[in-house]
Amino acid sequence: MQKNKLPVMHEPERRAFVMNDLRTDPAGNIMEGHAAVFDQATVIGGWFKEIIERGAFDKTDFKDVIMSVNHDLKRIPLARSRNNNANSTLQLQVDEQGLNTRAELDVENNMEAKALYSAVGRGDISGMSFIFTVRDETWEGLDTELPTRRIKDIGRVIEISAVSFPAYDGTDINARDQQALDSARAALESARSGLDSSLSDLDLAKEKLKFI
Repeated sequence: MQKNKLPVMHEPERRAFVMNDLRTDPAGNIMEGHAAVFDQATVIGGWFKEIIERGAFDKTDFKDVIMSVNHDLKRIPLARSRNNNANSTLQLQVDEQGLNTRAELDVENNMEAKALYSAVGRGDISGMSFIFTVRDETWEGLDTELPTRRIKDIGRVIEISAVSFPAYDGTDINARDQQALDSARAALESARSGLDSSLSDLDLAKEKLKFI
């Protein structure tokens, strides 16, 4: 991957979390679960560990968030949050665990919503994922084989998705999702590139000091 094609920190990324709390309610049209989890160190693609820290959603833009299945953004949204108000069919709430989502599905008029409600109730779909942008992050151990990325501030949540394959071999990126894997690898390469530049500047400064 060429360095001039590396994404900036604000590029959309997607993650899925292993949370066994995706569920439907007896009312017949409500689906609820966590799309993001705090303080869960998760290995991303075998390249680095990633942690979403508490407070990462404190300044997040939730103005317009849609809900879909398997991140298929070409389909009609199954629910939507407009300014995350009480009238929205998708409700987002930050709690002790992370980002809780509650979707009111139109199971009577939308066959896809009805199918999703049934699949979640049966346990055929048990994971959630979300597309987001990062506004602030820190890296630890960039000179090691498995550094740690701490996400401190999530700029925007774009989409919440119920997913068929939330995890693969202990990672939180579906191995079938090449775009997400490429994005994660690019984030690491970009961070390491910044470290290399800092070290080069430090070496140059040391050389100059020798002549003072």
